[in-house]
Amino acid sequence: MTALTIRKADGVLTVQDMGRPGHLAQGLSRGGAMDRLALIEAAALLGAKSPLAAIEMAGAGGQFSVSAPTRIALTGAPMIATLDGAPLRWHASHLVLPEQDLRIGALQAGVHGYLTPAGGLQTPAWLGSRAVHLTIGIGAALTAGQTLPCGEDPAPEAPSRIIQTEARFHGGALRVMDGPQTALFDDKVLEAFYATEFIRGGRGNRQGIQLDADARFTTDHAAGLASDMIGPGDLQMTGDGLPYVLMSECQTMGGYPRVGQIIPADLPRMAQAAPGARLRFRRLTLEQAASSYRDQADLLREAAGRCRNLIRDPAMIADLLSYQLVGGVTAGRELEDD
Repeated sequence: MTALTIRKADGVLTVQDMGRPGHLAQGLSRGGAMDRLALIEAAALLGAKSPLAAIEMAGAGGQFSVSAPTRIALTGAPMIATLDGAPLRWHASHLVLPEQDLRIGALQAGVHGYLTPAGGLQTPAWLGSRAVHLTIGIGAALTAGQTLPCGEDPAPEAPSRIIQTEARFHGGALRVMDGPQTALFDDKVLEAFYATEFIRGGRGNRQGIQLDADARFTTDHAAGLASDMIGPGDLQMTGDGLPYVLMSECQTMGGYPRVGQIIPADLPRMAQAAPGARLRFRRLTLEQAASSYRDQADLLREAAGRCRNLIRDPAMIADLLSYQLVGGVTAGRELEDD
């Protein structure tokens, strides 16, 4: 069993996978990675058949080492990463050896970065998932000095890979489908909502993210509204007329009216919107929303198609002069001498 040791934790580090769907009746939300696409991209880079448990790094990374040769994937929000001081490409896989020092520093964009070992983290599972759920106290944030068990890398000799990613780390457009309470809002309110540019507010965590705007969006039907089942992507209008986007660790029931729901394909963009990012919403019909859906297997196949072998930049190879770059050099007149 390979071990990954956390020498230093600079951000909020937690073990995350794809979460625990199917337990709403017991009051447990899905949880799992905020940017689920990042785990799928990591699986594609590592040649895994399904997403692996990883370290989610919110805000900043840390310092890490491994006990055996293992590949890692660095996905999600780009961070400054080095291995023994040499820069590492983000959105890529790399081999890490036991004596090497892996450091992941500050964010360059987005909010949540991911460190995925090729064998996946093998921390204890509960209800079929290893995901830490901070809201209800399943597990806790990782701290310096912890050592996490990992599965063995099935192919440590495999070449490093890089994946082409969509630009989802700076805000942008988010597609929304109507929900069960959309009709509670007047047409003029809905028109104004979809015409407004929002700012990602300063308040946000794994439960939900605050949005801000000059306009306010209310409904006369909010008073006395019965609590209803809610989930990730729901756009709840709070009492002051501004929306909160519910995220992976949201509660399972809520009483605020919901103007709609961000489709699953666009939730990674919402999760990676840093405070101050500009966001707009685009309304979809139910048919358009349904046609946009891709299951996990489809997403993994699509991500694998965006991967290619990583060609190292000579300027970033610290030990370049130790390589025999040219062999079999001659004077070029051997045939003449014969």
